[in-house]
Amino acid sequence: MRTPAQGYSDASFDAVIAFPAMRVAVRTRGATVTAIVYLPPEVPVMAPRNRLAERAARQIERYRADPDTVFDLPLQRCGTPFQRDVWRALERIPRGQTRSYGALARSLGTAARAVGQACGENRFPVVIPCHRVVAASGIGGFAHARGGYLLEAKRWLLAHERAL
Repeated sequence: MRTPAQGYSDASFDAVIAFPAMRVAVRTRGATVTAIVYLPPEVPVMAPRNRLAERAARQIERYRADPDTVFDLPLQRCGTPFQRDVWRALERIPRGQTRSYGALARSLGTAARAVGQACGENRFPVVIPCHRVVAASGIGGFAHARGGYLLEAKRWLLAHERAL
């Protein structure tokens, strides 16, 4: 899951939603959601700037209240064929369950590290649930991070979905 560059600007997002342990920012262009990004919890909330951002914010807020929410957002899916295969596999992991990087890699005929890298490039966390992939020995990292608000966010998401 991509994280924002240092010194992000709220002008680069079309909505910022409050979540436990983080903020969830939405970026849109035309009729598609181009990115969903986790931001530090101290970032100010921002009302949606357009109809699609409003729709995305409503669905994300619904998920915050109910982990069984189904997303139906028009996502601008970019990535290599391998990344798209990994992301489709993530979408098949049921809520309330996790898969290890190794198990997911075996199901795709690849290496765990490659799966981890593809998870780290996921542009639509929450919607494409990279948080459901964990290390064999525990929760593992998140968005190429081993601590901080991102790991707290992963813990919250898994607990919210009753996977911890």
